[in-house]
Amino acid sequence: MGPTDSPSAARGRLLARLALGFLAGALVALVAVRGAGGLLIVVIGVVCLVVAAAGTWWVLSQHGALRVAGALLTLAAPAAVLVLYARADLWPAALVAVVLLGAAGLCARAALRVTRRPQGMRAVPSRAPLHPVLIMNPKSGGGKVERFGLVEKAEALGARVVLLDPSTRTDVGAIARRAVADGADLLGVAGGDGTQALVAAVAAEHDLPFLVICAGTRNHFAMDLGLDRDAPDRCLDALGDGEELRVDLGTVDGRPFVNTVSFGVYAQIVQSPEYRDAKAGATLDALPDLLHGYTGHPVDALTATDRLEAQQALLISNNPYAAPTPAALAARRPRLDLGTLGVVGIHVSNAAQAAQVALRGARAPGLSVLTSPEVTVVSDTDLIPIAVDGEALQLPTPVTCGVHPGALRVLVPRNRPGAPTAAPPLDWRELLMLALGRPRSAPATSERADG
Repeated sequence: MGPTDSPSAARGRLLARLALGFLAGALVALVAVRGAGGLLIVVIGVVCLVVAAAGTWWVLSQHGALRVAGALLTLAAPAAVLVLYARADLWPAALVAVVLLGAAGLCARAALRVTRRPQGMRAVPSRAPLHPVLIMNPKSGGGKVERFGLVEKAEALGARVVLLDPSTRTDVGAIARRAVADGADLLGVAGGDGTQALVAAVAAEHDLPFLVICAGTRNHFAMDLGLDRDAPDRCLDALGDGEELRVDLGTVDGRPFVNTVSFGVYAQIVQSPEYRDAKAGATLDALPDLLHGYTGHPVDALTATDRLEAQQALLISNNPYAAPTPAALAARRPRLDLGTLGVVGIHVSNAAQAAQVALRGARAPGLSVLTSPEVTVVSDTDLIPIAVDGEALQLPTPVTCGVHPGALRVLVPRNRPGAPTAAPPLDWRELLMLALGRPRSAPATSERADG
């Protein structure tokens, strides 16, 4: 370590060199195989990935026998690889190469995480609210409000609880505004992300702190705030020992959203009556008709600098996801305060294109990834189905999505699990420069960060 090296820079350089060493070891393991064995290992592995991707596409886009065949392909491809390696006596070299490649990938991502560590969302101290009002949906998340005793625990901490009547359609925005008029100095919700967004908009309008209680089914917003989704009662700790995060609030034609707005394939699935009771089954039943030659209305996404045309599916998120691929759209957004929307467009119509998306991710021709503070969505129909934080709507086109930077003050417990730093995409050129002691960026430091 040189005299001017920081410990993190030295650690990043060491990890980069280890990654390159493991990569070289994997290449040596392949080259050392007699004859064309090393090349055969690579060819068989690539064919396995393509076949598995094609099988996955059939599972998603076909019914009946073809769906079963796709599932069998997806499962059989790895088994076939093992059999072929064994018959050709290539499995020892293949195993060594796979282990070394895995180690290279782990070290590479760790090295890049050190040098590109993002600054977390800045938390500031907050005084305890005097008149908190919490709106709770007793049916949300399969009854988490009752199961975790949220009403009793909230009232013991001095909060007033408003229980929603699940048998009637309730205007939660009106309830929140009435609470503000009665003197509430904090608004909170125990419910799904759709309900969270409606009350969050009222809190933002009046510049009041907002408390997220993760009592919904998936709780994506809570996850990206670093809250413990397995213990919604821990969210109440913020009432006595909390701090604030300033986060963005998305809007779609004036309606607030905290996570995503979806158009195209997923939006049409959400519109089906079966979706609410059996999400997975309804999705699998509807996907073939929607993906196989997609009969719905394609959408175009327009930003100030880009245009995505004839998209089969379009997802617009309140801040971008760390890994914008179809398999990771339900993953984390490392920050919610960047003042921009994430835009992911998908257009695939056959197994080859699906395989490219599965293998190449954001570099595949069928997948487009953008960021923009405003997105306009147009279509060849006057009314378009959309899903706002998982809730089905229909809006007239064009539809405008925007973001309000720092509009929402979110009160979170000072002690919470926190959202882990997302693994950066692999950039072997940057890794090589880091190993040579010439990184493109220095490690960033932050003040009190999320988690």
